[in-house]
Amino acid sequence: MVRRLSAPDPAALAQEPHGRMLGLTGSPGAGKSTWAAALVESWGGASSAVLLPMDGFHLADVELRRRGLLERKGAPETFDAEGYAALLARVRRREPLVMAPAFERDLEQPLAGAVPVPGTADQVLTEGNYLLFDEPRWHAAREQLDTVWHLHVDDDLRRERLVARHVEFGKTPDEARAWVARVDDANAALVEAAAERADLVVDLTP
Repeated sequence: MVRRLSAPDPAALAQEPHGRMLGLTGSPGAGKSTWAAALVESWGGASSAVLLPMDGFHLADVELRRRGLLERKGAPETFDAEGYAALLARVRRREPLVMAPAFERDLEQPLAGAVPVPGTADQVLTEGNYLLFDEPRWHAAREQLDTVWHLHVDDDLRRERLVARHVEFGKTPDEARAWVARVDDANAALVEAAAERADLVVDLTP
C-alpha cells in the first residue's frame, strides 16, 4: 500500500528516505516546482543538489504544430520521453557532466543546455507530471529513479493557481480558464490515476 503524508514541512519531507535520484510528480498546479526548490535548498542548495525539470523535454512549438498537437501542449505525447529517459540514465551513471534542458516560461519553449548536472552531485531531483505514467516510453524514465513522490492538492486550489499562471504569461482570464478546463484538467486526470504507483503520496491541501 502507498504511504501517505499530510501537508509536511519541506524540510521534514527532505528527511524521508529517497536515494540519490528522486522524482517529484503531481498534477499541473500541484506545486511541484515550489516544493522541488525547497527540497533542493534543504539538501544544501546548488553545492550538493541539482534540480532537473522534466519540462525541458517539452517538444518545441514548431514540432507540435507539425504534429497537430499545439492545442494539447502539456499532454504526455507532447514531450520527448525517450530523450528524458536517456538523459536520466546518463545522470544515473554519474557521467562527469551532463547538460540538461530547461523550460523558459517567458518564451513557453524548451531551452537546451541550460542545467549542468555534475556527476559529483549528491542529490538529483527531477520534477514533472508523468514520471509514473503507465506507458513504456515513460517506464524507461521511472526506471532511472530510486524513488518517486506524488504531490496532491485540492482541485479548486490547483485550478486557481493554473489560471493565475496562464494569465501571468499572456492569456486573458477567459482564455486561461478555457485552457485549464480543456487541457490541464485532462492531464491532471492522467496524473492522479497514476498516483498509486508512487512510493509516497503527499497531500498538500491546506
